[in-house]
Amino acid sequence: MTAPVTSLNAITDATRAAVADNPAAAAVVFKASAEPESTVGSAITLGKYQVHVDEPPALGGQHTAPNPVEYYLASLLSCQVVTYRFWAERLGIQVDSLRASAEGDLDVRGFFGLDESVRPGFQQIRVTVNVSGPETAERYRELQEAVDAHCPVLDLTTGATPVHTQLIIGA
Repeated sequence: MTAPVTSLNAITDATRAAVADNPAAAAVVFKASAEPESTVGSAITLGKYQVHVDEPPALGGQHTAPNPVEYYLASLLSCQVVTYRFWAERLGIQVDSLRASAEGDLDVRGFFGLDESVRPGFQQIRVTVNVSGPETAERYRELQEAVDAHCPVLDLTTGATPVHTQLIIGA
């Protein structure tokens, strides 16, 4: 059974109407929790879903699942795809096919504390988006600009997001 087709513009319009008089209604809280699994893996609960994370053997894992930075790339790509789809409809840009890929450069000296001048995260990420359809190159560049300006996961990387950690001992 296929899901009914929903206009993405209708979702945007409904959201606009819902938050017009009450901007606080736009605030959404997403939650996740994690527990250790095997040597360096984790079982992550995301609402009603559970995903597993592991590392390759070179980092102490058994490579039974993607590692955290691979999940980040998956998050970035899936967010890019959905943002392209929303903004293509919003801008009236026809997209016949869409494919995205990403690769990131990570220097493990930062993670292991072997060189404090090396950040532990990606040093660089390259995202490639292949799009085709009847529009001009200029229209697809307009779409890319809208996506780059509105993709939440891209914003997590390019903007500073405050993160507050709390340690609870003996709980």
